Amino acid sequence: MTTVPAVPRADGVRASVPATAVVDGAQVRYWTYYPTPRLDGHSPVIVMVHGFRGTHQGLELIAGNLSEFQVVSPDLPGFGASPPMPGRKHDVAGYATVIAGLIRQLAVGPVVLLGHSFGSIVAARIAATEPSLVSSLILVNSLATPVPARGGPGRLGLRLASAYYRLAAAAPPRAGHVLLASKAFTLSMSAAMAVTRDRELRKDIHRRHLLHFSDFHNRQLLVEAFSEVGEAGVGDYAAGISMRTLLIAGERDRMAPPAGQRWLLPQLADGQLRTISGVGHLVHYEKPAAAAALIREFLASS
Repeated sequence: MTTVPAVPRADGVRASVPATAVVDGAQVRYWTYYPTPRLDGHSPVIVMVHGFRGTHQGLELIAGNLSEFQVVSPDLPGFGASPPMPGRKHDVAGYATVIAGLIRQLAVGPVVLLGHSFGSIVAARIAATEPSLVSSLILVNSLATPVPARGGPGRLGLRLASAYYRLAAAAPPRAGHVLLASKAFTLSMSAAMAVTRDRELRKDIHRRHLLHFSDFHNRQLLVEAFSEVGEAGVGDYAAGISMRTLLIAGERDRMAPPAGQRWLLPQLADGQLRTISGVGHLVHYEKPAAAAALIREFLASS
């Protein structure tokens, strides 16, 4: 692994130290947020896995509200600063293999593993298949199931998005990339996910999406990853998840509705569900402090 010193932030966001790990030939760029001094010195390390088309920046506000914990937040391969995985499909299995390898390299013992949206499926697979790496599991806006009748992504929205991605995949390379990275598409997705009535917060969410939503390396990996959104869910791995699990749902989440979380909860060996009111699929942007408070309470009761 290679690291560089922490870079001070002028915007008040918690400073972090970037580093690179090589896992099975894949370069994974990740950021470590070190804790403020604690008396006990036994705080668990939290590893955060971002959602589809996101980067580690998407979870930095939650990390900033958990300043007493060491947080490690990677860019999934093919997004942000992490290049695509050579010779491996960019799907849940591929991502889980690489993130599990990163956790081993960190050598910090079992970690608290947090996944948001698409990252919740990746985190669930790791928890189910390699439980020795995970002490507790936290799933934020989790994609419980791909089946709309059970609270998965809305049928119409999923069909429209699937058609758009198929069109982009079939188009010539340059045109396909333009379709997937267009400002109009980005803002339409941002507007669909943001439910806050705070104008300044909505502007900030749109700004963040314009900066990072199209920070992918090529359309092939993007289409590969998107196919998992409609075909996989946390429920696929629920039977194998043995550790304590916290589900954080958004009351107004249309992409991962609370009904899906309620369906998932009884399938977990030791799960609990907390719902944040007045928020949708962007808990990490709209109410990061509330999410951090629930995480802190959950870990304190471990």
